[in-house]
Amino acid sequence: MFSPALTIYQPFEQAEIWGGRLFAHVHVDPHPLIPAVTQIIRRLSGEQPVEHAATMEDIRVEVLTPNRLNTVVFGGFACVALAIAVAGVLAFSVSARTREFGIRLAIGSPRRQILGSVIKEGAVMAALGIIAGAVGGFVFAHGAASYLSDLQMPGFMPLLGAGSILLIAAIIACALPAARAARVDVMEALRTD
Repeated sequence: MFSPALTIYQPFEQAEIWGGRLFAHVHVDPHPLIPAVTQIIRRLSGEQPVEHAATMEDIRVEVLTPNRLNTVVFGGFACVALAIAVAGVLAFSVSARTREFGIRLAIGSPRRQILGSVIKEGAVMAALGIIAGAVGGFVFAHGAASYLSDLQMPGFMPLLGAGSILLIAAIIACALPAARAARVDVMEALRTD
């Protein structure tokens, strides 16, 4: 499956080293070993500088910190955009149905029923959108996988988490317009064209 890699070993004295890293694999906590490893390197080559001794965990954190910051910042912007979009769409759809709510209240529908129906309709629309988006994303990613060799499909838990966040956002965004619709003045709603 894998072809053997060409490996050449040479002593430090024969090779020109313009920087690099030395990795030591240990089965204990590596922090107490850093001074000992540094001392051994200085004993072998006095002019060899040891500038930054770190563990693999330190290097991993250093490399991933900008990506984590970007994830938090872009995630925050995405949440704000999601809240604005969902609230705007649902508020518009509820305000367009003000006359319908007035008629339903005039013929005796309980306000709780109107509130429940608006929240239910918003949740159903959001669920259908989430399902359509997940299926479309899967089809797109599956098609793009043939062109991009290192494309990885997300796991089940990130998809479930994202879908849950979207559904909760839709339900919360439905609650305010639905409460407003349930409190609509019947006479005012019937006059609205």
